[in-house]
Amino acid sequence: MEKRFILAIDQGTTSSRAIVFDHSGEIRAVAQKEFKQHFPNDGWVEHDPNEIWKTQAGVVAEAIMDCGADGKNIAAIGITNQRETTVVWDRETGEPVYNAIVWQDRRTSDYCDQLREEGWTEKVKEKTGLIIDSYFSGTKVRWILENVEGAREKAEQGKLAFGTIDCWLVWNFTKGETHITDVTNASRTMLYNITEHKWDEELLELMGIPESMLPEVKSSSEIYGHTKTTIFAHEVPIAGIAGDQQAAMFGQMCLQPGMLKNTYGTGSFIMFNTGEEAIESNNNLLTTIGYGFNDKTIYALEGSIFIAGAVVQWLRDGLGIIKSSSDVEKLALTEKDNGGIYLVPAFAGLGAPHWDQRARGSIFGLTRGSTAGHIARAALEGIAFQVKDVLSAMEADSGIEIKELRVDGGATVNDTLMQFQSDILQIPLVRPKILETTALGAAYLAGLAVGFWKNTDETKEQWQEDKRFEPKMSKDQANEFLFKWNKAVEKSKGWVE
Repeated sequence: MEKRFILAIDQGTTSSRAIVFDHSGEIRAVAQKEFKQHFPNDGWVEHDPNEIWKTQAGVVAEAIMDCGADGKNIAAIGITNQRETTVVWDRETGEPVYNAIVWQDRRTSDYCDQLREEGWTEKVKEKTGLIIDSYFSGTKVRWILENVEGAREKAEQGKLAFGTIDCWLVWNFTKGETHITDVTNASRTMLYNITEHKWDEELLELMGIPESMLPEVKSSSEIYGHTKTTIFAHEVPIAGIAGDQQAAMFGQMCLQPGMLKNTYGTGSFIMFNTGEEAIESNNNLLTTIGYGFNDKTIYALEGSIFIAGAVVQWLRDGLGIIKSSSDVEKLALTEKDNGGIYLVPAFAGLGAPHWDQRARGSIFGLTRGSTAGHIARAALEGIAFQVKDVLSAMEADSGIEIKELRVDGGATVNDTLMQFQSDILQIPLVRPKILETTALGAAYLAGLAVGFWKNTDETKEQWQEDKRFEPKMSKDQANEFLFKWNKAVEKSKGWVE
């Protein structure tokens, strides 16, 4: 019998990737290409949607060629994507009317302040599970309609389409035949009612967004359409979609209520499975849709940390104290501790559980004796402290004591960071053998939709532990670290007027 594969498309914030998985969940081929980041103004972040599509199509072709696959032996495609990033395009030409506005972008902060002042906070939270923040897609769509010449007029005439990156990729793969998104991506727009399962008319009216722009919302695992591009020799079903953090939760097999994972990527995102119940947070976490599968909607609490791995990129590109991201651990180990330095990486404001759009990155405790090694160590520790803040909020919201954390993402190869994370949390960390859990989650969702895997019992058996980190630090010492960290965070807040 011919060997068959699942193709996972992992469209991230800094690169487009394609990963081919076989039936045992092993990686058979990987291709990746970075694309340009655009910073047209202070706090603005954009991508070129056409460049995203070209790089994604390119790596797909490369990956399937590398493992000798063609369209015939790709059983299905699963898509996972950077969430909240917003594309608006012309339905007739397929051309974007403006660059994609990235999730990190802060240009709509003033409008978000205005919405809060007008008393929308509780209503938005009740409907969408989200707090009002420029992070989410809704205010970005409004900005494009308000600021791009002719956009509002075209939108009113039904000529424009809006989508998150998953939606944009499906549109291009199907040559404009399919305009859909899945429940996880819809739940991140600040326009979708997560309990009534529909686009919310009141919120659309509030932001002046015509409903005709919006994609149809589907589950995370079903056949949405088939490829029409020349990349594949045959039409391939697109059968799984989940935003990157939800896909990682699925890939980590956190399928029972109370299980949670943290992905250390550009940002850091903790997802806590709450089952079929949407738990409202009293501690500034997001209530979001974890995935839609087998006619069920599974909810999650999420803590979104904007800057994690990106602080290491800043050490490399901004400060120039390391040549490549992998050098950070070696530099940090040149010092036995942080030398009293605390680095709060609030480069794009602070996410959960602080939600301060006006916080900015800060370094505290510098002396003449401070070294690059101290700063590198403080940068890594800053990632771990932010994760602790979120887990404390999750325990308070759920009433469940967290016993272990499953981890994935690029930074988990850094044993120094993982050990410090376990020490600060005072619980074990478990790193799986396959770190590409985001792509694996998308592959599982697609494969389950087409019968490539029979059920989740089969996929659960594939999850394997690589390394477990147990806490070595005393609780008193961890608390001392946290006291100083909290002091540093408070001083970073509200920096921008």
